[in-house]
Amino acid sequence: MSAITYELIKTCKQTGARLGMVHTPHGSYETPMFMPVGTLATVKTMSPEELKEMGAGIILSNTYHLWLRPGEDIVEEAGGLHKFMNWDQGILTDSGGFQVFSLSEFRQIEEEGVHFRNHLNGDKLFLSPEKAMSIQNSLGADIMMAFDECPPYPASQEYMKNSVERTSRWAERCLAAHKRPEDQGLFGIVQGGEYEHLRKQSARDLVSLDFPGYAIGGLSVGEPKDVMNRVLEYTTPLLPSNKPRYLMGVGSPDSLVDGAIRGVDMFDCVLPTRIARNGTLMTSKGRLVVKNAAYARDFGPLDENCDCYACRNYSRAYVRHLIKCNETSGIRLTTYHNLYFLLKLMKQVRDAIKEDRLGDFRKEFFERYGFNRPDAKNF
Repeated sequence: MSAITYELIKTCKQTGARLGMVHTPHGSYETPMFMPVGTLATVKTMSPEELKEMGAGIILSNTYHLWLRPGEDIVEEAGGLHKFMNWDQGILTDSGGFQVFSLSEFRQIEEEGVHFRNHLNGDKLFLSPEKAMSIQNSLGADIMMAFDECPPYPASQEYMKNSVERTSRWAERCLAAHKRPEDQGLFGIVQGGEYEHLRKQSARDLVSLDFPGYAIGGLSVGEPKDVMNRVLEYTTPLLPSNKPRYLMGVGSPDSLVDGAIRGVDMFDCVLPTRIARNGTLMTSKGRLVVKNAAYARDFGPLDENCDCYACRNYSRAYVRHLIKCNETSGIRLTTYHNLYFLLKLMKQVRDAIKEDRLGDFRKEFFERYGFNRPDAKNF
């Protein structure tokens, strides 16, 4: 029995979007779902109790960063990530591959793995499929990610072909090195950039290995939204319908809705927490930068259509004051709101699927949010 299973509950007649349930060793969660990111075993400024209060299910932690600090051995000694961070629901750890390719200026890719430098102190490090599995087995998350190459965008077809083939070979090595399949599910990652034939090759290779779930990588890396949607349209049908599909690193409201329509079940992104630290809010009427002077005397809620803790209790003027004064409580309130907004959005998406009206919901939401504006498109 796999540690991770997927149950298809309903398909939206209007769009083909999937309503389902992901079953993990630490609970079952309705999909499509958004997963908050807790890079260093914490979602920045949020407590586990607050995350549960707002409806979070699975959250992410980062293999690379936890390997460096505090070290996977310490997490394992504490009883694994769940006990270490006091989170008794689902956890997903990424492989560390994205950080290796994005944070290190020096890196050398070999068949065995990647040589690179520690972004904190410059020390030389080496990460391989086997090492990524060993770290994640020690961390003990419910869902682990295979170690893959994260190619740049744009990349030539020749570069991408070699990258896809290497990622497939690394995926086999990850499966062989995975020591806890009974309580940790390992997902393969489909790569291929914007090249349809390479996406098909990658999906074919990984599906043949029979992972319990599949991620779609290499998107939301600078490509236009229409390119991402086009890639999803021909990639998700290549993945097994009885297993979860996870679009990595995507968290803008429009892309969550568009991804769900194209058959994606799981999403994650640092976007809501990152922009919250700059005083930027996701609201029912679009993006709002609360630290702007226009809100100095605005005593209304952050979002008049939101019932989250922050909106029920605090005004734009007050939160602006906190942000301008670099008070941590201001960042906590904007973070709470943004995460709540996306978690509620996904519940609305699930409800729309249940009622076969996700296409109508998309139209109404996009009009209300203002995605016809250039600044909203770049959100």
